[in-house]
Amino acid sequence: MSQAAALTRRRRPLRTSAELSSAIATAYERIERDQHRNCWIYVRPMEEALAEVEALARRGAQGELLPLLGVPFGVKDNIDVEGMPTSAACPSFTYVAERSARCVERLAAAGAICLGKTNLDQFATGLSGARSPHGACPSAADDRYVSGGSSSGSAVAVAAGHVAFSLGTDTGGSGRVPAGFNGIIGIKPTVGLVSSRGLVPNCPTLDCPSIFCNSVTEGKLLLELIEGFDEEDPYSREARGPSSAVPNEFRFGRISARQLNSFGLPECDALYEQACEGLVGLGGEALEIDFTPFAEAGEMLFSGPWIAERYAAVSKLFDIDHGDLLEVTRKVLHSAAQFSAADAFAAQHRLLKLRRQVQLLFKRIDVLVVPTAPRPFIIAEMLKDPIALNTRLGHYSYSVNLLDLCAVALPNATLTSGMPMGVTLLAPAWHDHALLDFASRWQRDDGGALFGLNVYSRTFS
Repeated sequence: MSQAAALTRRRRPLRTSAELSSAIATAYERIERDQHRNCWIYVRPMEEALAEVEALARRGAQGELLPLLGVPFGVKDNIDVEGMPTSAACPSFTYVAERSARCVERLAAAGAICLGKTNLDQFATGLSGARSPHGACPSAADDRYVSGGSSSGSAVAVAAGHVAFSLGTDTGGSGRVPAGFNGIIGIKPTVGLVSSRGLVPNCPTLDCPSIFCNSVTEGKLLLELIEGFDEEDPYSREARGPSSAVPNEFRFGRISARQLNSFGLPECDALYEQACEGLVGLGGEALEIDFTPFAEAGEMLFSGPWIAERYAAVSKLFDIDHGDLLEVTRKVLHSAAQFSAADAFAAQHRLLKLRRQVQLLFKRIDVLVVPTAPRPFIIAEMLKDPIALNTRLGHYSYSVNLLDLCAVALPNATLTSGMPMGVTLLAPAWHDHALLDFASRWQRDDGGALFGLNVYSRTFS
């Protein structure tokens, strides 16, 4: 058992069936109370969850090691959970999963209880949380604002205290932007570190499961439980050896003031500057970096031929011309027609050059800090201009999987509007745990009260 799991075992005493059942009942009460948030597509019957709690409590009492005993979680509805419907927020696509995704299997084996499936931008195509037939999913902090997507419901369910943690997916920021707009932790692993078996594909070469939770230490434990090579997943990769820790005196990359772009809300830039000052206070030396390679790579995801991979993945599963897709989803997917095979190869060759530039950059710095998103938008604004504003949300996040980086999104500060704004730490592939260890230092997270029953006190309402 890992250090994080051992920490959970030590700090989290075995609970009685009654205590666990009470926590589950509280979760269902909050889900019922917050139906206006549209963050759930399917909620399993409470009696099923309570029966599972009793069975798990008996196993724990008999000495079975269950590091997540009775901890409730949610799963984005493009990830399979055995016996539950998977819809990717497209009702006519819905099927009942015969087998859980590998990441869900591992969490269930550790004693966690899935309460249901969360809302998302349809087929994970979007970063706003406002592209779902089940309704826009607003931020837990303010119902007027987008929650971020596509893993909108997963983030809001954690921020509103419905569940202790949740799973999302991340292709271009879906596991980070919602964390930033809801004031929680979002972990985007190295692509291939966590199996994507059981995920509805979006861009299969870039997709990865992601984690939303309330502390970095919780996230580290969860990542340890779900990571690992999976020979059933053709996109799984063998992890390299452990990376070296970020030293006490470190160098961090930051975006220069002239390259920051908050799209008309300079208060967001000021909060990013405060975060950089905090890193200096922690012992860091700031190095201004050229964001141009990141911006260029990011444009390839939705303004370049990778949209053709998205089209190929979705159209293979679903008739996008005759199914009940939202018009914005169909429009985005059909934009793939403008790219040829020659365009795709040219973009791959250019991406390799950009990756090399970024690799050389990380020889000079230990970590890079960027805003998680440029700024929040009001839902009404997003609905009026869904493509342009959605693209702005991904300004700092789109490039990360293309450039083969790992990331952790952290709460930073709050705008005068009351909306949370986060920052994201980036590091090269396979540095996931070193990055999380550094994040816990910055957040002063000592791992106390992991997945405690008091998790349900965390809510903006």
